[in-house]
Formats: sequence, C-alpha cells, structure tokens
Amino acid sequence: MTDNALVTIAPRKLWLRALLMLLMCIAFQLATWVLIAVALLQLVFAIFSDAPNPRLQGFGRSVGRYLAQIAAFVSFATEALPFPFSDWPLADL
Repeated sequence: MTDNALVTIAPRKLWLRALLMLLMCIAFQLATWVLIAVALLQLVFAIFSDAPNPRLQGFGRSVGRYLAQIAAFVSFATEALPFPFSDWPLADL
C-alpha cells in the first residue's frame, strides 16, 4: 500500500469520533470564553500595575495550546484526544 492510499474508518469508529468531535467543539467554545476572560484580566492587571500577571500568562498560554489541540483533533490532523482524555497542555514547552 502506498502512503497516499486512503484509509477507511469503520462506521462504528466514525460515529464515536463524530461524538467526540462534537464534545470537543463544545469544549473549544468554553475554552475560548475562558481565554477571553484571561485576556480581560490581563488588561486590568496591565492598566493598574503596568505589568501582566505571570501566572495568568502561563495559564493563557496553556489554554491556547489546548485550543490548538482541539483544532488538530476535529480537523483530523491527529488522532490524539485532547484534555480530559489526555493531560492538560503545559504552558512552557
């Protein structure tokens, strides 16, 4: 078989993946709102203390990586399931 050959997915696995993709899309929306809240908090910190909060920076970076993992899964770029099926992405990679 060549590398360019199409890989067929069993119908049962496809339905399971479709369900997981739906759940991951819901998680994506929730994580987007969390990232927006972090961005607004960082803005408030920057206004009042002239510096962003380092803990929020790390958390925002890890939420961004989580969103990237979800996007990779739902676009069939990877078979690796994001959190909660795997570990939460680290901020400093």
